[in-house]
Amino acid sequence: MELLINNVGKLYKGRILGLKDFSLTLGPGILGLCGPNGAGKSTLMRILATITQPSEGSAFWNGEDIQKNPNAVREVLGYLPQDFGVYPNLNAVEFLEYMAAIKGLDNRISRQRISELLQIVNLFEVRKQPLGGYSGGMKQRVGIAQALLNDPKLLIVDEPTAGLDPEERVRFRNLLSDLSGDALDLSWNNNFVAWDRVCWQAAAAEKLNSIPPMRIFYQGPSMKNTAGVLSVE
Repeated sequence: MELLINNVGKLYKGRILGLKDFSLTLGPGILGLCGPNGAGKSTLMRILATITQPSEGSAFWNGEDIQKNPNAVREVLGYLPQDFGVYPNLNAVEFLEYMAAIKGLDNRISRQRISELLQIVNLFEVRKQPLGGYSGGMKQRVGIAQALLNDPKLLIVDEPTAGLDPEERVRFRNLLSDLSGDALDLSWNNNFVAWDRVCWQAAAAEKLNSIPPMRIFYQGPSMKNTAGVLSVE
């Protein structure tokens, strides 16, 4: 299992540079990619999730060019964007059933999976309540559940613990650790310290001259194995 990012760049309208010449090679485990706002983390995430196309370079999932064959990664992808929206009139079960249908999951299997995930994210007791009445942290947990519906081999999450209370943050980190044995989990965050306890490896990004493009200035084991190596301002 390998994700290869090769000299990827993104140029938006108005010649706004969001990403330039970004390369990274990843295998199974958890990668925490950390950096300041505007460094290009979400741009890279959207490229890897095949939501947007790179202006240059390419990305490969197990040797398949995801730009030419996006289904190669979509079939095994779990994705939680930073701004995750819900349908307020649906309850958690109905919403996750809708998402499972979009992903093409079998109804019988998805019902069992939804029940399991709602217990994992600690929402089972309120599963029949409309999502419009959920707190921000509860909606984020619904987002985590939908990202895990298809038991993904590639999980991409952008600021996944935003809005979660400390107990739920610990629960999510433990969940990532449990899932990471045979999968690749990518987590985007502004705060490296928050992910030091869970990431197998880390990459820290910085902006060049205070604007994009992003570049990696550190890639290696998590700080728990390399104390004092990394600092992100």
